[in-house]
Amino acid sequence: MFEHVQKRHRVFFVYIGGESPLKEKYIDAASELIVYTYFFSASEDVVPEYVILKEMPAVLVFKDETYFVYDEYEDGDLSSWINRERFQNYLTMDGFLLYELGDTGKLVAIAVIDEKNTSNEHTRLKSIIQEVARDYRDQFHRDFQFGHMDGNDYINTLLMDELKVPTVVVLNTSNQQYFLLDRQIGSAEDMAHFIRDILDGTVPAQGGDSILQRLKRIIFDAKSTIVSIFKSSPLMGCFLFGLPLGVISIMCYGIYTADTDGGYIEERYEVSRSEIESQEPGEDSKEQEPSDGATLGPTVQEPKDVLEKKKD
Repeated sequence: MFEHVQKRHRVFFVYIGGESPLKEKYIDAASELIVYTYFFSASEDVVPEYVILKEMPAVLVFKDETYFVYDEYEDGDLSSWINRERFQNYLTMDGFLLYELGDTGKLVAIAVIDEKNTSNEHTRLKSIIQEVARDYRDQFHRDFQFGHMDGNDYINTLLMDELKVPTVVVLNTSNQQYFLLDRQIGSAEDMAHFIRDILDGTVPAQGGDSILQRLKRIIFDAKSTIVSIFKSSPLMGCFLFGLPLGVISIMCYGIYTADTDGGYIEERYEVSRSEIESQEPGEDSKEQEPSDGATLGPTVQEPKDVLEKKKD
């Protein structure tokens, strides 16, 4: 039955032993992560002879034609360890898988290549990553996940830059940091040395999830969306962005012209009001003349000296 399970599943976990607190933790972790991987329990005589157990009970993961034993002191919480080890050591990457790997806390070393390109440079980088994942498994499997990705479109959105292909990039999917090669990779040993420098902190991390990086990402995503819309459908892009701009322009023009007409009407109203006020004294004098007992006949002009005295 063990051989049958091993043929059917590339990754599976096995609890070996009797009743214990470790088994209770294992059952709880299995209940939580059963949708992602496979869990079994067995007695010690079921596992192959090449499996060496230093103590019992134990939890093992079988993958990549080998096995790893859970160590509570080195690996920490059992559920976290299972979540980290539920992936094969080398994978074909895509956006969904990178999103899932973000929960593991591992760094992801990716050979970004063009699978349609069969040149030596593309195949060489892929084989180097595969060799490191296989030959340096015991050194790096706790901290690193390895794989390759076809094309750089998704990586460009993470890095907010145009990544040259083929190349190798190391991603920290939990905080969006990344590491780019600072040397020429010619062999698996060169790649292993580069990984050790990342773990030691010698290679500086780029990107991240700071406020500035988030603002840059918002601008980059908006720009990328607009460009992709116009590339895929120019007419649709003109309609989506031209219509709102046209409506806003008409509204601004209407507001501006409404203010201008209002000022003109108010000015005309002030002028008409001043004219009416200037005419009112003359009309009052005309109305008062009959009440003073003056005749309606023609008025006699008074002498000039009399007028000047009146004026004084």
